[in-house]
Amino acid sequence: MKKIIILFLFAGSIFLLHACGNQSKSTEVVLVPPSVKQIDQPAFEALVKKDHPVIVDVRTSAEIAEGIIPGATVFANVNEEAFDAEISKLDTTKSYIVYCRSGARSNKAANIMISKGFKNVYNLAGGVLNWKGAMIKP
Repeated sequence: MKKIIILFLFAGSIFLLHACGNQSKSTEVVLVPPSVKQIDQPAFEALVKKDHPVIVDVRTSAEIAEGIIPGATVFANVNEEAFDAEISKLDTTKSYIVYCRSGARSNKAANIMISKGFKNVYNLAGGVLNWKGAMIKP
């Protein structure tokens, strides 16, 4: 009986070693699409100085009337039908920082932009609620 158990364990070990060592290595290249990069205010300010991105405000017109982050030049409410048309006018090769009130709508907008071929899209995490700098009237 001991011989049968030892033989069974030996055969099982050989099978496992053969199965584990015989895995093929894939050479397939998987392209990962760009993703939205989440940034805070210090990273926002550094990026503005270094890369001069286009700053996109995706809030409502009433929110925009309360004040905008200096440098914002594109205003496109992500919840309106015109958003896609406004975004399609932009150069997909430039860098963009997108913001809203809290960061949720801008993250949505940034993901839409990525899906439309934009490569460098940043979301201001926390939006204007976390903004500690000046806001200007449009």
